[in-house]
Amino acid sequence: MTVQDVVPTASVPDAEHASQWRLMWWAFRRHRLAMIGGTVVLIFYLIALFCEFLSPFSPNSTSARDVFHPPQMLRLFYKDENGDRAFGLNVQAMTQKRDPFTLQTTFVPDPDRRIFIAFMGRGEPYKLWGLIPLERRLFTAANPKERFFLLGADRLGRDMLSRILYGTRISMTIGLVGVALSLILGVSLGGISGYLGGKVDAIIQRFVELILALPTIPIWLGLSASLPQDWSPLTRYFAITAILSLVGWTELARVVRGRFLALRTEDFVIAARLDGASRRRVILRHMAPSMASHIIASVTLAIPLMIIAETSLSFLGLGLQPPLISWGVLLREAQNVQTISQAPWLFAPGAGVVLAVLALNFLGDGIRDAADPYAQGQSA
Repeated sequence: MTVQDVVPTASVPDAEHASQWRLMWWAFRRHRLAMIGGTVVLIFYLIALFCEFLSPFSPNSTSARDVFHPPQMLRLFYKDENGDRAFGLNVQAMTQKRDPFTLQTTFVPDPDRRIFIAFMGRGEPYKLWGLIPLERRLFTAANPKERFFLLGADRLGRDMLSRILYGTRISMTIGLVGVALSLILGVSLGGISGYLGGKVDAIIQRFVELILALPTIPIWLGLSASLPQDWSPLTRYFAITAILSLVGWTELARVVRGRFLALRTEDFVIAARLDGASRRRVILRHMAPSMASHIIASVTLAIPLMIIAETSLSFLGLGLQPPLISWGVLLREAQNVQTISQAPWLFAPGAGVVLAVLALNFLGDGIRDAADPYAQGQSA
């Protein structure tokens, strides 16, 4: 990759003295889909960080009269008592009616009543990050006795928007935690394998090939089903994360091993060994940083696989369990065809999965292309 390929000609004099990371950033910035994906990923993680503040209601707050309440459209204007048009966030209130023939409950708009929405209003008390007690929410009902459902309600009358926002935290963080564990295993075992070679390399590679030969989904299902049912939700969360990590580290280990085989004969590695550096220091301080960009790209592309794996396990009932909330747990509500026919909005968490996976893949592709020294700078 030449300097002219990475940055515009006007900034070439600065680029000639730029570091590898700055050149990567210039190349990454030219990848439009990666920039869009990175923005979407950042938004998802901000939602995960502040989901308590962003959600209008508690995710576990039930309401028997709002079972399968349909989504309500957010409106900016309304007519006041004099019939004049006034500005104010609101939704049309709905009332329950029962069909006299099918006895099915339906919701119909109530033309005489509106539910007003207050920004930074007082709502149900919560603890931000489980530590800071607060009552203010980004938006909630102006009247604490009223409720609205922008994305509908589930079979227990719980607000789907609040539950999806809370589910974002677990679904997005399980990818980070799982990839972090996979990173430790992949870099450690792959680095040892590539640096030492010989019998150690053969043993580690045969073990890697054994894991790769096993069918992934049955292994996940078997290990998840073997977890004790009396474990706490938090313990089960970390157990599922560990399972995903134990199966997902092998690809990174093979990439690291191949790079280390090529790097161990480089001058800077030989110089570090002649200077008396230990094997651990050579691997961690000299060889691993030289391929940090490739590791970052691999990690970014691995996070979507972790998210899909957790969603699949939870959807099948073998992953996370209530009261934990993840996108997979929420999608379990969509297993019943009769329920879906009455409440198709229960598929909404699936849109979060698709959007997050696409954004992470675009981001990973952009980082991989920017980190590849042989790639030609191209606009996406």
